[in-house]
Amino acid sequence: MGKVYLTGAGPGDIELLTIKALRVIKEADVIIYDRLANPDILEEAKNGCEFVYVGKEDGRHIVPQDDINEVIYQNALKYKNVVRLKGGDPFVFGRGGEEALYLLQRNVKFEIIPGITSAISAPAYAGIPVTHRGIAVSFRVVTGHESPNKKVSQIPWETFKTDDTIIFLMGLHNLPKISKKLIEIGKSSDFPVAVISKGTTKEQIVVVGTLENIVQKAKGIPTPALIVVGRVVELREQLKWFEDNA
Repeated sequence: MGKVYLTGAGPGDIELLTIKALRVIKEADVIIYDRLANPDILEEAKNGCEFVYVGKEDGRHIVPQDDINEVIYQNALKYKNVVRLKGGDPFVFGRGGEEALYLLQRNVKFEIIPGITSAISAPAYAGIPVTHRGIAVSFRVVTGHESPNKKVSQIPWETFKTDDTIIFLMGLHNLPKISKKLIEIGKSSDFPVAVISKGTTKEQIVVVGTLENIVQKAKGIPTPALIVVGRVVELREQLKWFEDNA
């Protein structure tokens, strides 16, 4: 029986991979990776390492989550060092908890290796601090895409009214709904919004607007993308270091 390392690959920039994640990747006998993990990371693996792709795309799951759980388990029966490489952080909308519970129920040893989540890193690369003295003392991270099988939404929209900064992950296709909902609960239509596509990578695109016009302004922007809602967005014009250094 091997050990499984549920490993965060970070947000995209390979240099944001942690030292610990890099170590287990170099030692891995098999790497089970998803769509959001930078494929360049796989080049760090040792000769003979096996690669298993279990990527998911919006509206099209190549491998269902239940099957991914079983793939991880079966590889733990076969290999000593199993790396489950996940974009961002395993426990931030990464299904890492589900995978860990599956392994626990089958007496498979596992370790969680946190990764830098796009929720804070993509805004940072866009020049948007998620908190800032005098502007925002808190931030909330919300899924932008709930399971279509849910009968009732778990998103507590009414509680968002006084939030300083709200970050929606995987919400690009629901941007019209998100904007409408936030205006309905009392956010002003001119409240600042940014959409960040492929954050921390050379393909990063940032679109800034308001709740009223962001849907039109961000039309056609590629995924993966996240949405930042808050006055902190107004700091971008001064702090957009990544583009200015390109």
